[in-house]
Parts: sequence; structure tokens; C-alpha cells
Amino acid sequence: MIEAIKFHKHKTTTADWRLTSGYLHEGRSDFESVHILLGRFLADRTSEDPLAEKELFASDGIFEWGHAKPLEKVINSREDLEFLLKHPNLLRNCITIIEPWEHVGVNALGEDVRASKNVAYIAQKIADMDSVLLPVWSTGVLDPEIVVPAITSGYTVILEGGDPSTYDPSTWTSPACPREDMFALVEKLLISRSPTSASAIFICVGHQLAAECHIRLIRRAVKEILSLTSLERDKDDKAIKSLQEVAARIEALGKTLQVKKRDGRLVATGWNDEHFAVTRNESKEVGDRVLLPYQSPDGDALSIPWEIIHAHDVTADAHEGVIDTTIQYEREVSISMFHSDEVNEEAILFANWAYRSIHDVIVPYRHVIAGSALSWLIQLPDSIEILCSTALDGEIVTECSATCINYKDFETKKVRRSFTCQFHPELLSDLRAIGNSEAPSYSTLKNDDGVRLFVRLLYTGMQE
Repeated sequence: MIEAIKFHKHKTTTADWRLTSGYLHEGRSDFESVHILLGRFLADRTSEDPLAEKELFASDGIFEWGHAKPLEKVINSREDLEFLLKHPNLLRNCITIIEPWEHVGVNALGEDVRASKNVAYIAQKIADMDSVLLPVWSTGVLDPEIVVPAITSGYTVILEGGDPSTYDPSTWTSPACPREDMFALVEKLLISRSPTSASAIFICVGHQLAAECHIRLIRRAVKEILSLTSLERDKDDKAIKSLQEVAARIEALGKTLQVKKRDGRLVATGWNDEHFAVTRNESKEVGDRVLLPYQSPDGDALSIPWEIIHAHDVTADAHEGVIDTTIQYEREVSISMFHSDEVNEEAILFANWAYRSIHDVIVPYRHVIAGSALSWLIQLPDSIEILCSTALDGEIVTECSATCINYKDFETKKVRRSFTCQFHPELLSDLRAIGNSEAPSYSTLKNDDGVRLFVRLLYTGMQE
């Protein structure tokens, strides 16, 4: 089976791509039907599959990207991307899955786990949602200025996991996609959430890349604000003075904030440290874990300033992050962890405080900033909330297991969200890629906590 998969890799071309949406009911899948079917899946744990019974594996038993429908749509070149740009309906009626690496890890059976196939299978099986794959580890990022507006026109964008570490450029060994290219792509995704764009879900390494890029965007914002001496149409320099006062406070804290582990180890000092946003976890975390509600840390013990803890408490009270609500109201939520690195809670607490500070200072001067060189600041998140943690034998292992990234519109005050999670909601407890294991039934998916959580994120994102 594995040899066959390798042999058939990237077999399909654009000539094989379906030009109408849907596979189980080809040509009859659209936003409304997909949304209804996602809602039906979440309504209970017992109802029958409302879609037609149709095999998603190819006739030869293979379920692999680029081998056959419904996994035929793989962007292997700029020509493939251009084909999609000429057929915008294909992108509008699909999930786009970005692979930063060819697999998310190796499981206990020694199998490479290509989790993107699970995302595609789950979406197709329960709601007949098509998927397009962008394997940037082999194709490169192409051009974020073209790619991001195109892929965010669809249902959602999924950035999958992978083996490399965000803090170690030597681990990004694919010549097609160096680390800096990934940062550029993720930064563009983070500042592209709008009333007309899809939400994004960043998984595992995607979660870590998002964390690193929050800090990079904040550093960029501070640098640009402090480099200016004036803004056009800024009467009495009120806007620039207010912005620079806030930027200076952010810079001062960013340069001195320490990142400590619960055992007292100091792993980073300041936002220029490679390990400020992401570092090696205390222990590798593999297998099922129960999600726990996030609890604010002891600021005195970890030397975290009170103001950034308080800012996060306000964010948590003001916003609903879906995952935290699921933990609160559903039964015990068990999900699959599969990682060695983790996002530092201090970095996310800092990012939330910085985003809130920038957003709030922009509010009275937004008409000035909208027509200035700093207009891109309006696209930054309003806040970011840590939603949950995981523990083993009563001890917290991963403090920041998921986040909700909030974007508050300056005019309507409406909030749009994207999500990040260290865990893999698309993997079942066997930690196998679908295609290496048997195809799970609708009933199996319906009763899996991780899958339900993943579907809830899709469902919620489509409503914003």
C-alpha cells in the first residue's frame, strides 16, 4: 500500500479536476448546503449520514493526494494556481489546506502521518466540502500577495502541522520553502481577515508559526510607528504622539519580558530571542489528552507583569472562543496531541496586550491612519485569547493549547475570528492518516471529540 502511494504521487493534472463543487453529490454542493450539513453533524451524536453512500477511496483502495478524485486538486506549480485563478468558483467552494511539511510526524507504527488527508476526508464525508492542497514544502509559497487573497475566498484555510521548529531555521530543510517564506505567508494570512475573507485554522506547527508571526507583526508595527516623525492630516500631531507613546511601552516590555517554565527554567528574555514565542516543550506530548480550561498564571512566580495578565482576563470575558465554550458545555473533550515544541503563554499574553493597546489607540484616529503609511495596522487582530491547556498526571504540560484570534471591525464593531490549536483535531486516537487506516464511518466521526471540535470551528468560521 505505502509503495503504491509513493508510486502514484501527483498523478492527476488540472485536466482531471472537477469543475463543479461536490463529490458525493457532484454539482450540488454550495455554501448553504455545506453549512446545513455541518450543523446537522453537530446537532447530536446519533443521527444517520444524510449524504449518499459513496466510496471516497479510489477503486484501487488508495486515498492519496493527486491520485484520484476527490483528492485530485493539488497545486503543484504556478500553472496550477493560475488555473484556479481562472476558475474562482473552485476556490470559493472549498477548503484550502496548506502543508508546511510533507507529514506532521511519525506515529508508533512508524508511519508518516499526512494529516491533511484527514481534513479532506472529514470535510467531504460529512458535508461534501471539496479541498484544494497547497504543499508549500514542495512547491514553495509561490506569491503570498496572490495566493492569500485567492485562498481566503473559500470556506476556510487550514495550515497543517509538520516536523520543523519555528525557532530553528536549520530544520526547514526543504529548498522550495525556507522558514522566512513560511513566516511571510503566515503574516499575510494573519492580516487578511476581513468581512469578505475566510477564517483560518492553524494546527500544530501552524499554531506555532502563528505565535511567532504575532510577535514579528508587533515588532514591525512598533518599528514603523517609532520611525515616523509625522502623519499627514494629523492635526497637532495627536495621532502620532499617541501611537508612539503606546509603541514605546510595547517595545520596552517586549525587550525585557522573560519566558519561564513552571519548573523555574528561564528559556527566553525579550522578543528578539528565538525562543520567545515557541520553545521545546518540557516533554514530548503524544496521544490522547483532555482539554482543560485555561487558567491565568501566577504573575509573581513567573515574573509576568500584572497588566498583561489583566488584559487577557478582559479579552477572555469579552470574547467567546468556541473551543473554551465547547469544553465548558460538552462532556469531557479528548483530543490527539502530537508535538515536541510548544507556544509560550507569556508570548501570547504579551501579544494580546500589545494588540489591544494598538487597537485602542487607533480608534479615535482611525480616519487619519486609514490614509497613511500605517494603514496596515488597521488589519491587525484586536486581541488573542488562550483557550485551553493540557495536563498529564495532574501537571500542566502545554499551557497554551489553543487560541482564538479576534478581529474587531472599527466601524461595525463586529468580531471575526480565526483559531490556532497545538493539538490535531483532525486525527483520530490511532494517530494514523486516513488512507493508511480504514475509512472511518460517519458514526465514528460523529462521536469523536476532536472531529466534532474541528467541525465546530469550520461551522463557526463560515458564519463570520
